[in-house]
Amino acid sequence: MAKPSFDEFTDMLDKAVNRIPPQFCKDLTGGFNVQKRKKSEGEYYILGEYVEGGHLGCFIVFYYGSFVGVLGDEPMETWEAEIMDTVLHELQHHLEALAGRDDLARKEIEELAKALREE
Repeated sequence: MAKPSFDEFTDMLDKAVNRIPPQFCKDLTGGFNVQKRKKSEGEYYILGEYVEGGHLGCFIVFYYGSFVGVLGDEPMETWEAEIMDTVLHELQHHLEALAGRDDLARKEIEELAKALREE
């Protein structure tokens, strides 16, 4: 199966985001954004990221190129599931920031440290 086009990707992302009740997007002033490029840190693709503060407010960015790098020609169902997982993951960062927590960030650092030790 061929990978979804950028427009198909944004349609799938819109469907996922539109399922979120508005109260969970409180203070997400910059909303949800998509970039065509891929983003990585070393060999790890960044599918999405929560950006907090500054003059642009708080927003979430998704990187289509990173999804392509990770998922390639996987079936659409796999793309849809990964998009939803990424939306929920980044929204969790937002909600934790509002609550003054960083549980997810700590978990991510632990996972990264473990992966680096295994190399």
